[in-house]
Parts: sequence; C-alpha cells; structure tokens
Amino acid sequence: MKTRDTILTGRGKSDAFRVLQQRTSGTLRPMFGEGVNDVPAWRTHPPALPIKSGRRGEETERESENVFIEGENLEVLKILQKSYFGKIKMIYIDPPYNTGSDSFIYPDKFSETKDEYLKRIGDKDEEGFLLREGFFRKNSKESGHYHSNWLSMMYPRLYTARNLLRDDGVIFVSIDDNEVHNLRMIMNEIFGEENFLASIIWQKKYAASNDAKGIATMHDYILVYQKSYEFERNLFPRTEKQDSLYKYDDNDGKGLWRSDNLLVKSFQADYVFPIKNPNTGKEYLPPQGSCWRASKDTIEKWIEDNRIFFGRDGKGAPQLKRHLNEVQQGIVPTTWWSFQEAGHNDEANKELKKLFETKAPFDTPKPSRLIKRILQLSTIPNDNDIILDFFSGSGTTAQAVMELNKEDGGNRKFILVQLPEKTDESSEAYKAKYFTIADICKERIRRVINRLNLDSAGLKDEQDESQKSLFNNPGNPKIPNNPGSDNGFKVFKLAPSNFKMWRSDVIETEDDLNKMVDLFDTQIKPDAKKENMLYELMLKSGFTLTDKVEKINGYYSVNHGQAVFVLDKIDQNIVDAIIKLKPQSCIILDDLFAGNDQLKTNTALQMKDAGVELSTV
Repeated sequence: MKTRDTILTGRGKSDAFRVLQQRTSGTLRPMFGEGVNDVPAWRTHPPALPIKSGRRGEETERESENVFIEGENLEVLKILQKSYFGKIKMIYIDPPYNTGSDSFIYPDKFSETKDEYLKRIGDKDEEGFLLREGFFRKNSKESGHYHSNWLSMMYPRLYTARNLLRDDGVIFVSIDDNEVHNLRMIMNEIFGEENFLASIIWQKKYAASNDAKGIATMHDYILVYQKSYEFERNLFPRTEKQDSLYKYDDNDGKGLWRSDNLLVKSFQADYVFPIKNPNTGKEYLPPQGSCWRASKDTIEKWIEDNRIFFGRDGKGAPQLKRHLNEVQQGIVPTTWWSFQEAGHNDEANKELKKLFETKAPFDTPKPSRLIKRILQLSTIPNDNDIILDFFSGSGTTAQAVMELNKEDGGNRKFILVQLPEKTDESSEAYKAKYFTIADICKERIRRVINRLNLDSAGLKDEQDESQKSLFNNPGNPKIPNNPGSDNGFKVFKLAPSNFKMWRSDVIETEDDLNKMVDLFDTQIKPDAKKENMLYELMLKSGFTLTDKVEKINGYYSVNHGQAVFVLDKIDQNIVDAIIKLKPQSCIILDDLFAGNDQLKTNTALQMKDAGVELSTV
C-alpha cells in the first residue's frame, strides 16, 4: 500500500521544524545605486540633488522607504524577524504551483562542513552563499515525496511570515488545483482554521485553450487568512457603471437618484394596502403574494417627502427613489473575481511586454489589476501600510503598490524578496542581459517608476525624446512635484555576516581549536565594510532597513538619535558628543578600543551615568 505523501505527519513535518529552528548567519547588504532615490545624504558626495516638496520654494531630500531584497527568501524572512515583527499589514505571495515542472529549493539545508565554514569565516564566497550549486531541484511527479517536498518548502516560510504580520494583518496566497488542498491544511495549522477568510476564485483566462487536454482550466485560487479577528476588510470602490444608474436629480439637495422596486417578497399582511397616485387618483395594490417594503404611514410620509416616483409623466405605478448618497459607498467583496475586474494572464504578459518594450522577459506574471484589488481590500491608503511579497517574481506587487498610491494618494510601502535564480540562456530575458529573475524584477520597478514620473510631469511616451530626457533615466530619475509619492526603492542583498561566528561544532582536535582562536584575533572579517556592518547591527538591534541614518562626526545616528553606532574610531570627544545627544543606546566596535582599556572602562561608566545603554561587538 502506498503511504500518504503529506507534511502534516511524519518526517516531513519534523524536517520542516528543524529548518525553521536553524538560526541564520546571514545579513542584508545595502547595494546603493541599484535602486532609485536610494542613496542616503550621509553617503553622497557632493550632497544629493534636492527634491522639491509640495510647498513653493521649500526643498527636501527624499529617500525611499520601499525595499527590494535579493536572496533566498527563508533566510531573508529569518533576518527580518526582529526588525519587522508585527509590522506587516498585508502579505501576498505567488509561490511555485508544484505542477511537476517547477524547480525550487528543497530540502532547505544550510548546514556546512568544517572545511566549508573555515573557508567562509575567513573571507569569501558571496555568490556561493546566495545560490549554491544543487539548491534548485525539479520536483518531478514521479517522486515519492512529490507533495511533501513542496509542502516542506512552504511550511517554514509561511510559519516565519506569520510572525511579521500585524494583529490586523492578512495574507493572500495564489495557488492552483495541484496543491490548494494541501496548502489549505498547513495554513489552517499555521494561521488557525478560525482565521480562514476565503478561497477566492480568480478567472485567469478569458478563453479556453484549444489544445487543452481533458477539461480546460480557467481559474486559480487565492487563499486568504487573517492574523486575528482584528483584521477588517474594506469595500471595493464603486464603479462608474454602477454610479451611472443614478442619473436623476430633483434639485432638492438630496442628490442623484434612480428608481427602485417598492415591492418585497417577504410577505407581511399589514404591508398590503392601496397606494394612490396623487396625480391621477388611481390606486395600486402589490401583486398577489408580495407586499410593499414599508408600512402605510411610512409610504405616506415618503410621498409627502417626494421619495416616491410615479413615472416620468407622473401617471405611473409607485416606485422608490433610491439616492446615491444613501447606498453603501462601496462593493462587498465576493469569492468570484472575473477577469473583467481583476485582469487575466494575457493582460499580465502584455503589461510586461509594453513596459520592457520587447518580448516579456518573464513567463508567468500576474496582472497588476489583480494585486491592486487585493490592496484595495486589505490596506488603508494613508496608514503607511507595509506590503510584503517574498516570491516577488517579475515585481508585479511593486508596480501595483506604486500605481495604486498614485491613483488614491496613498503612502503604502513594499518589501519584495526574490532569489537570484538564473534565467535560461535561451530565454528572452537572458538575451536582454537579465541573467537572474532578480535582475528582471529590479528593472521592472525602475521602469514603472520612470513611467510614473513621466506621467506626473505631464509627458507621454510618444513625445519628443528631448522633452523626456530629464525623466527617462530609470537609474536616477528626478521626481516631479508630486507631494506624498515614494517613487523609489532600496536594494539589499543576502550576504554572509560581517562578523565571525564561533563554531564549537567544528572543533574536533586541539589543532582545530588553535585555528579557531587564531581566526578570532578580531571578530570583524577582513573584507567587512563600515556601511555593511552598520545595517547588520541595525537589523540585530531591531531597526528597519529604511530607518533614517545620519553620519555625525565619526558616528552614525539612527532615527534622530534614538541609537548611535560607532564604527570608525572612538575617543573622548566622540564619547562626549554622544552623551550630549542622549541616545537610548550606543553600540561600539570592540576593536576600536584595542590598546586602550582605560578609554573603554571610562566610556562604559560615563554612558551608564548618562542613562545610555552601551554594547560592544
């Protein structure tokens, strides 16, 4: 008898928890210049170009709060745990569907041999850390662990992602028939069956494929789970078509209205009575088995208040005047999303093709209208909501966030994570020099920003190139006067820690111990850069990747003096300046005190007296 292939019992689940419990030794390295509006003022020489704000004559520098992270998503999610715990409003992911032809990372093993560790702790290999040979494997349907391989990949990522959601947060996961049943089981376990909100059916195609075998698939699913009962869904905006029905106006201050049925089918005997047309004197009774929607007294008051409509000529049967300002100002979401409302696969490909002005460099994008619909349901425009997508693919989520912000004046922020998975050498993407999917995603975000800037400047694609020259460099566009917009993003890459890690598990002999001690003559790796150490220490201290950093007289101040990081040098003048600033905490590299134990002792005492929490690393 064939055993059940599932993660919910047995070894698969144990392996998933083991992976989940493994600590990461990685960090996120800033890649200044790869994004847009991503270079902080303290790093720019000469100072960054001032960007005009909404007030005439006032200029400020705008540094983006959107983030793109290049790296393996489970490692990245672990790194983000402290800084973004309970801060994400909405998560959307479009993971591999496990169709039998997908390649993804499994099993999730980040263990190393002693030789691998000793090589890595001394210096190198960044590429090897990000994307090791053999991580990607095709999950064939012939495998005896076909489903559990996929579930073992998904389980720790969903579990870790849940920690990042706010209590009023929500997650949306796209999936098809291959794994929807298994995905529902593990999400019930991770998020709680009581927090299941919906299984949305999205009509991804507008026509069946003629070469489809069996029954043509026309839809995907989107599973929706809330973090807790604190989540409140929004209504969808009313459409122009719906509002166009309200075309009459009596100029009585009540606004536009349309005629509505005065009858209801829920029968009440006392709601059956004649209504007299005041213009003709003719009386009207409801048809057999039905009644009016209100009592006789109410109907008479409605007639008196001109709330009853008797036809254009005033000689018809009674109808109710339904005013636009009285109806619910939005549409209740349903579990059926047609392609007319949320886009379809062909639209997504055309959208990407137009953006890149060539063949689409990505095979399975989602339409931005689909993600916008999810954003409208789950986020508030002006609440600085953070949206996370850790299977970002071509970057549709970033496009949807920025475009919707422009449409409704919102200030939503995104965090996208994408593995630098290599593109096929025969693909259009590779021919266009996009060697990884991460490259495609970053370029798409740049191009979307460029389009938004052109639009804000009142320029169109077909206009003369000389008119567009100030705005069509996606690497460094000048943002027009568009207050509140964040048309930019920062780039970070998963990388080894800048600090050495003591590993007792690789010490087997006295010679091993001596080698380890020699390696730790300093905790800092030889190739570590100050700004990379800064962001690693910020993350470990609970600061986000977009918290404001200022460089002041040899130290870094975060969030206007909330914390101070000293990475270049330390002397009494710097200590005095920090104490005067009165930060909550101060972190100093221990190496900076080398040969000066007296300064270290005095600094610790002075910081303690000033109420500053001091740490050395």
